[in-house]
Amino acid sequence: MAEILAKGDNPELETMFSLGVQFGYSRSRRHPKMAAYIHGIKNNIEIFDLEMTSEALDKAKVFLKKLGESRKNILFVGTKPSSRAAVEKYAKSVQASYVAGRWIGGTLTNAKIIRDRIKYFEDLKRKKETGELEKYTKKEKLRITREIKTLEEKFSGIENLKNDLGAVIMVDPREEKTAFAEAKKVLVPIIAILSSDNNPSGIAYPIPANDSASTSIEYLLRKLAEGYREGLMAPDQKNV
Repeated sequence: MAEILAKGDNPELETMFSLGVQFGYSRSRRHPKMAAYIHGIKNNIEIFDLEMTSEALDKAKVFLKKLGESRKNILFVGTKPSSRAAVEKYAKSVQASYVAGRWIGGTLTNAKIIRDRIKYFEDLKRKKETGELEKYTKKEKLRITREIKTLEEKFSGIENLKNDLGAVIMVDPREEKTAFAEAKKVLVPIIAILSSDNNPSGIAYPIPANDSASTSIEYLLRKLAEGYREGLMAPDQKNV
């Protein structure tokens, strides 16, 4: 598929090509609404038009820059094994919220309940760190320690989730059905890395790309984080 790179020899396209960003799934798995993003097929695997992927990525970065400038919080979501490390890495790089483990139902639609649970979790951690748990019996301390571990697995990554959520960055919305539905319900714009088996409807910024390979996910999330960081580095618009 060398013709993908022939138009101007774009270095970004070359990088994406080398990382496998162009690979979709077999034609039999393609969602009809993804047809416009397909450049061709090789060995029964559909190939994305990387120029369209690059354009979609740039649009998402511009939007994220604006969110960064206005200091809006963003949420990274990716629970597949191939996406977890990158989701956590790039969310932390811009001090954003993230879900790399199991999505907790109600994270966006029952925000008050979730915040109350997070507050309870933080209170338990504080008591453990300050030695306040020493007044409890050994059995009670063991129970609380186990509870802290369970809560940490649930809420680690969304402890700083705020009401002013500007966007959800999602890897494979077909996989993240509950998160996708909740973001839609609360009217939070979705930026999604999605392969050919996804339905792009309802996604504000769809980025057609390989959403299974860690190399592809790593590259795209890094670029999205860069866009947001660029906005964060600009003067706070509220104080201008």
